[in-house]
Amino acid sequence: VQLQASGGGSVQAGGSLRLSCAASGMILSTFSSSEMGWFRQAPGQERELVAGVRSGGGANYVDSVRGRFTISRDNHKKAVILQMNSLKPEDTAVYYCRMSKYGREYWGKGTQVTVSS
Repeated sequence: VQLQASGGGSVQAGGSLRLSCAASGMILSTFSSSEMGWFRQAPGQERELVAGVRSGGGANYVDSVRGRFTISRDNHKKAVILQMNSLKPEDTAVYYCRMSKYGREYWGKGTQVTVSS
């Protein structure tokens, strides 16, 4: 199982970024029945769940991003997307994609998001 995150970068406050996580090394049914999530870790802070999407499509968000971020999944492409709007400097962090299946977790390499004021 491999998860490849992309789409990070630098943006000014109020801007938008779109993160993508492409999964490989699994059959489609395994991906579509997995829980997917985006986490982030800022310097000196613990990694936190930003948004998660269940196999049925239901999503949950940390309070600080609700209404600004949207998580979605494209099972046919084995991908999960995080659309981030109205970005704030406090959103600056390394963002990680995670897949949960059969009690196991798989992590992708992070992608840096930097928001300047």
